[in-house]
Amino acid sequence: MIRIEVVMADNDIAKVSEGLKKTGIGGLTVFKVKGRGKTIPAEIHTSKGTQIFTPEFGDKYVVVGVLPDAKIDEAIKIIRENSKIGKIFVSPVTHAVDLATGVKDEEAI
Repeated sequence: MIRIEVVMADNDIAKVSEGLKKTGIGGLTVFKVKGRGKTIPAEIHTSKGTQIFTPEFGDKYVVVGVLPDAKIDEAIKIIRENSKIGKIFVSPVTHAVDLATGVKDEEAI
């Protein structure tokens, strides 16, 4: 099993989710976070528009999913097609357990 974590600067969550759903990749967890990367966050006008402030951290979205090993290349392709800015991190998952049923490993995802 593989854990895939995608950090996106733009809110492309719906497009990525729909693309993954079509291939049978189901459960995803989405977080809205603050972060900093290569892209500079948008300027914010304060004090009735007379001052400009550039925040150090901008809005980011993180999508996390656990998939079977066989689907990782397909998932990366779909994510790259539907989101143009961000990073994909892939790491192994050694064990998974469904809390409700006790089902283990790939059957749990």
